[in-house]
Amino acid sequence: MSSEDMSLKNKNSKQDLIPFSVLLFGIIAVSSASILIRNAQDNAPSLVIAAIRLSVATILLLPYILIKYRKQPIPLKRKEVFLLVVSGIFLALHFATWITSLKYTSIASSVVLVTTTPLWVALFSPIFLKERISWRGWLGLILAMAGSVGVIAFENCLWSSESTLTCDYFQAGESSNSLFGNFLALAGAWMACGYILVGRKIRPQLQLSVYIFSVYGTAALFLLSWALLAGYSFYGYTGKTYLWMFLLGVIPQLLGHTSFNWALGYLPAAFVSVALIGEPIGAIFLAYVLLSEIPTGGELAGGLLILIGVIIVSFSNLSDKK
Repeated sequence: MSSEDMSLKNKNSKQDLIPFSVLLFGIIAVSSASILIRNAQDNAPSLVIAAIRLSVATILLLPYILIKYRKQPIPLKRKEVFLLVVSGIFLALHFATWITSLKYTSIASSVVLVTTTPLWVALFSPIFLKERISWRGWLGLILAMAGSVGVIAFENCLWSSESTLTCDYFQAGESSNSLFGNFLALAGAWMACGYILVGRKIRPQLQLSVYIFSVYGTAALFLLSWALLAGYSFYGYTGKTYLWMFLLGVIPQLLGHTSFNWALGYLPAAFVSVALIGEPIGAIFLAYVLLSEIPTGGELAGGLLILIGVIIVSFSNLSDKK
């Protein structure tokens, strides 16, 4: 092999590594969300955190949208505007419920429960998108549902020295009400399901940048209005709290999700779908290292079943589309 061929081969190998590197960066970026949220929650309400997260992402996208579309208006039909608004509201409710869940339950429980979104999409697709569920899809759903029950029912359960299982669901203190937090995390998955189902109707008709900016902007306005009506203030927090919220809008929201969308253009969808399972794994690892949160046996066992179920459903959906 000539030196020129070797050089070309090395160049192609480096180019092939770029999408994998970007995907890995995206997983790490999104995994940081729960850590940033926990730090911000020391001083700011969850609804304010959600509103600022999406506001930062929208503001940072605005210059790009203005430059790209300054000479060509974006033609939108009334139905498209309606679907964008509905999609944005679902996204707002997703972040409001999921971020609030981190105030009440552990990061491990919250992230694995909110990761069940693909399962709910598969479950409701036959109704809203006329997509059937294969036997593999049902298998994945059953496994993940069993895992969800395990996380919710046995998160606060411990084996005593007498080999009896004791569970304490309602410990003293707001942040210890894990059952409520787990429900909020599941609600976050349901809201994300609505966001995806509506998005499938409108997304193919729009440029990705237009769609993202529109739903982020709608979600930000909805959350800002909700927070103000609820009597929350956006002033008076510590500088560090504002930094956590700003980083939340930049790292997991803009950089993380943009990396996933970019990687999908170069890597198989099946690989990216399975790689997204790295998000809760990364979040649990970061919570252990940075916050000393150790998952319980119930969280680990239930979380493993959920992740296996999500992988099966993801592969099932992809094989059905071939």
